[in-house]
Amino acid sequence: MSSTMNGPTNRPRAFRIPAAAPLANAEGVAPPPPSQVRIVEEPFEIVEAADGVAVPVAPKRRAPWLSLLLLALGGLVSLGIGLSVERLIADLFSAAPWLGAVALVLLVLAAVAFLAIVARELSGIWRERQIERVRGQAIEAIATRDHTSAQAVVRDLTALYADHAALAAGRSRLETLGDAILDVDDRIGLAEHELLAPLDRQVRNAIAGAAKQVSAVTALSPRAIVDVAFVVFAAVRLLRRIAAIYGGRPGFLGFLRLARAAFAHLTVTGGMAVGESMIQQVLGLGIAARVSAKLGEGVLNGLMTARFGLAAMAVCRPLPFVRETPPRLSDVAGELLKPLGDEPKA
Repeated sequence: MSSTMNGPTNRPRAFRIPAAAPLANAEGVAPPPPSQVRIVEEPFEIVEAADGVAVPVAPKRRAPWLSLLLLALGGLVSLGIGLSVERLIADLFSAAPWLGAVALVLLVLAAVAFLAIVARELSGIWRERQIERVRGQAIEAIATRDHTSAQAVVRDLTALYADHAALAAGRSRLETLGDAILDVDDRIGLAEHELLAPLDRQVRNAIAGAAKQVSAVTALSPRAIVDVAFVVFAAVRLLRRIAAIYGGRPGFLGFLRLARAAFAHLTVTGGMAVGESMIQQVLGLGIAARVSAKLGEGVLNGLMTARFGLAAMAVCRPLPFVRETPPRLSDVAGELLKPLGDEPKA
């Protein structure tokens, strides 16, 4: 009897195991898919993995009361300036009609100049947003393997450099492809090679030149305040030049957006971290023992300028690095250490 009772319970049974949902972290946010996670073993690989990754401009975050305060103060200042100018013109007309007429003409010229400045600022911001949009479309097309989006990226990139005479041959070669069947990476990589590779060489030369100049001026300047002022000036000029090479026309507000994005990229890629080979080279040279402290400070400032230039390159470039090799710090700042490395041993 016992065997009869136990028989049915010992029969094999099948169970369907439901797919486990991804565990959420403490904040309730699910972790990213495994395909988007890259595991590195060495700390310096983090910097190399992040180099060349386009960092979008972070949205400006301010407290609403601070924005309201600034808006109210700006309105009061504008009203005060307008009333002062109106009273000035009225007083000049009362004193002498021709003085009032001259003041009115000057006011019109000032208004025209102000509108021109606003138009230039808006045009620069629109140009930067267009470059960011092309870069975002390229990243999305590569991630989703969307051939239609890849063709749109190539068309937008060609239109972006339609007025660039030096890239006419590259544009014509891309136009001959048309609707040819190509892989997404191959199509975007070909556009990168034809249109951006010549500009990348100009940017690398600009970064290397700025790093050398900063290193030389810092090593020869007698005051620390001169060093700081020239480093800031060189960084501003380098960012503007890189943006201009890639087709951007940043005004004052556009420059602030690019500068914020470049510093954000530096934060993502590890700040002032450099590659392992560069660190070993610096340590092997024994700068502190073999050269003066001022020359060592010049080399360090040159490396900082080069690092900022690479971050600005990643921010201003219309495409991520697909087929082209992204430049490393040693590619643009290696010349700073060559004279020290060639120094004969005592």
